[in-house]
Amino acid sequence: MNRWKIGFFALAGMIVAAVAYVIFLIGMPSESVPIPDTGVTSNATDNILTVRSTKKNFEGIANTYIRKAMNAEPLPVTMEIKDDIALHSELTIFTFTLPVVMHFDPVVQDNGNVILKQTSMEVGDYNIAPSVVLKILKDSIKLPPWMIVRPKEEELFIDLSAVPVSGNIQVKAKTFNLAEDEIILEIRIPNE
Repeated sequence: MNRWKIGFFALAGMIVAAVAYVIFLIGMPSESVPIPDTGVTSNATDNILTVRSTKKNFEGIANTYIRKAMNAEPLPVTMEIKDDIALHSELTIFTFTLPVVMHFDPVVQDNGNVILKQTSMEVGDYNIAPSVVLKILKDSIKLPPWMIVRPKEEELFIDLSAVPVSGNIQVKAKTFNLAEDEIILEIRIPNE
């Protein structure tokens, strides 16, 4: 057999093996990431400020914090709030860059943190399972430490108590009513 044919089949075999390995890694089930038991620590002497925000204002604040926390990341992540919360990013597979839009419904926990439950997603024109895209997002983008991706549960945990705010100020979500355009946050300022 000609050595060019042997080289061709060897190269083709390596490419097929590499693609199969990447698909295997993407398809592997993700471990469940526990939600940290955090929240705003309250003290009877703390000063409490209740802030009402609109979706547009909260979107601007959230994108500022995300942009600051991810300044070294090559892939952008932006938040858009309308009838739901949408995270926009890009997914690069080999040489193709696909737009990714993940839609979430916010759930406020008793401790003031927020869980974003995934409702739907769009990856270009492709149909990919939400847990797979969240796993790829978790593995390929270094999100801020206060954003925890939980692919198995198809959710994103936002630890508001860990968002870096100057001083010892802590933020706690009270209400996330997107239908009424009402977001209520509680800001605790320790009395020192």
